[in-house]
Amino acid sequence: MDIINLKKKLSLFDEYWTPKVLGELNGQQVKLAKLKGAFIWHSHEHEDELFYILNGTLKMEFRDKTLTLREGDMLIVPRGVEHRPIAEEEVHVMLFEPAGTKHTGKIEHELTKNDQEWI
Repeated sequence: MDIINLKKKLSLFDEYWTPKVLGELNGQQVKLAKLKGAFIWHSHEHEDELFYILNGTLKMEFRDKTLTLREGDMLIVPRGVEHRPIAEEEVHVMLFEPAGTKHTGKIEHELTKNDQEWI
């Protein structure tokens, strides 16, 4: 057991849309990511995905609406729901999702990161 300092972990990387794994519990991975710009439309067929905003403002687009998340907000995107995160400025986010969740669902894209680094 070690204390995980999120600010220190966030200082270890600069790339956007490249989640880093902090740990795993009960089959779920806890990840940190820096986001900026628009991601791609995607869904996760079998996995729910939790977004917790540590810093910044994130817009989450759905086909029928857009939600705006700010620091301290959390959103659970249910499995199978198509979504697209957009960060006009840099956003720091913590993610919770089952281990093995594909970064971009079934979509293969230049932003797809299949082998996520542990930090």
